Amino acid sequence: MTTAQTTELDVQPTPLALLLLGREADPKSERGVECPGDLPSPSDPDLVERARAAKAKLGDKVFVLGHHYQRDEVIQFADVTGDSFKLARDAAARPEAEYIVFCGVHFMAESADILTGDDQKVVLPDLAAGCSMADMATAEQVAECWDVLTEAGVAEQVVPVSYMNSSADIKAFTGKHGGTICTSSNAQRALEWAFQQGEKVLFLPDQHLGRNTAVRDMGMSLDDCVVYNPHKPNGGLSAEELRAAKMILWRGHCSVHGRFSLDSVNDVRERIPGVNVLVHPECRHEVVAAADYVGSTEYIIKALEAAPAGSKWAIGTELNLVRRLANRFAPEGKEIVFLDRTVCFCSTMNRIDLPHLVWTLESLAEGKLVNRIQVDRETEAFAKLALERMLALP
Repeated sequence: MTTAQTTELDVQPTPLALLLLGREADPKSERGVECPGDLPSPSDPDLVERARAAKAKLGDKVFVLGHHYQRDEVIQFADVTGDSFKLARDAAARPEAEYIVFCGVHFMAESADILTGDDQKVVLPDLAAGCSMADMATAEQVAECWDVLTEAGVAEQVVPVSYMNSSADIKAFTGKHGGTICTSSNAQRALEWAFQQGEKVLFLPDQHLGRNTAVRDMGMSLDDCVVYNPHKPNGGLSAEELRAAKMILWRGHCSVHGRFSLDSVNDVRERIPGVNVLVHPECRHEVVAAADYVGSTEYIIKALEAAPAGSKWAIGTELNLVRRLANRFAPEGKEIVFLDRTVCFCSTMNRIDLPHLVWTLESLAEGKLVNRIQVDRETEAFAKLALERMLALP
């Protein structure tokens, strides 16, 4: 195509394309994409030394958090590693740190900002590191869902339970409507508490964790669960379906864990006789039902720590963590493989790379605050209320 033809057609990239390229922002999404300043080249051989030097210069003023799904090149600079809630609590336990650099995704940094002191500043090295699951439930969509529940005459019976993997707005909605937050390790306790408060639960935003907990752990049936689709009128559900349901599951999922299939489980069992299949509860129900063990990220790590030498494991969770665990336990004779043949990184988590981390640390060392994540006071108050209800669970 000639230049003249291009001009004549006035070809313009779509807003979605620009968002994916990191050149625009969606104000209704938890993701930001602006990154002022020039990043160091990823081929710079001095990146590791630059990161060390900047971190050393900052000293106790900085506290670096590394989520389990981060790249090894980033994890090496983390003061602590863990899942999203553990890291947020670790940050709150370090009040002397002026800067909390959260190597994770946007909702995690929001949670850290909610739980840390007003004088602490939470920084996300790349504002484009969002979460597809968290983005599947916006404040406007959830408010509309509540209107649907009200019109069906069931809202007063419903207690919202929101997964930690949600935006601050959704956590605030949950707190305002008498609900609680849960993690993948305490989802059952959260649901048990919720059913003591009301007859039904609106579970946000991961349908799989909600379904697996209700059916696998609490003995409900699949018929007790309905899926609310925010892209359909009335969520695609009738008033009768809402009245009959115990679990109203939001139509959201993790883009990583949702890729595992029953075929993945059957295939790995054929390839590796005697393998133990261990998966995260964000996986589909049929995958969880076919697995030998199911648990949170921390559960997966502890299970492999306790596993006997020579045992074989296929893990259904993010690849960075699986690869790190495989290398860690190989000297003990434990064979650890990724559940699926398809490589599956968390693409948004992987946006936090060494160039972004170096740029962040060097900027802070020069006294320039960049990429601060700050939740407004009203949202923070209601979100904190929901988080405190979780912390009070027996």
